[in-house]
Amino acid sequence: MSTEQRREMIVRAVLPLVAEHGAAITTSQIAKAAGIGEGTIFRAFKDKDELLDACIAEAVRPDTALQAIAEIPLDQPLRDRLVEAAATLSAHLERLGSVVGAMFTAGRPMRRPGERDPHARRESFAVMRTAIAELFEPERDRLRLPPEKLAGLFSSLLLSVHRDAGHTATVEEIVDVFLNGACQ
Repeated sequence: MSTEQRREMIVRAVLPLVAEHGAAITTSQIAKAAGIGEGTIFRAFKDKDELLDACIAEAVRPDTALQAIAEIPLDQPLRDRLVEAAATLSAHLERLGSVVGAMFTAGRPMRRPGERDPHARRESFAVMRTAIAELFEPERDRLRLPPEKLAGLFSSLLLSVHRDAGHTATVEEIVDVFLNGACQ
């Protein structure tokens, strides 16, 4: 196994524990979760902080969510496609929130905004909007707005719901209000 493959394997195995324990995770827990010896961790990562950074980067990556959205059959009704997409994005946002929240709770200092790539976040959202826009395409001739604009509105709605920690709306309710409005 190459060093890069080993790094990926460790991150994927450890990510659920990082979401639970944040920076308080021990190298013993990491090794046990990944099924490796503690020394192997440090052959793949220079230190625990580098591993935690890789876990955060993995949690932020939208690849899995994008693949799931791309696999949504376009012959389903629009409502069903959007419910699947909303569930997928909600799961992605929950995982991201769990990892970042656990890191913060465990006292790990978050990086200053200048240390992050300012374009990466925008690009990630743009790719996600493009994937969601594809879900609107079969109904293009019946839509009030272009699919790209609707995808942006839909994504913004989902993000705002997840920013509100006390939200109780289901993905079905969110999609229903998005498609049909607030009034009956």
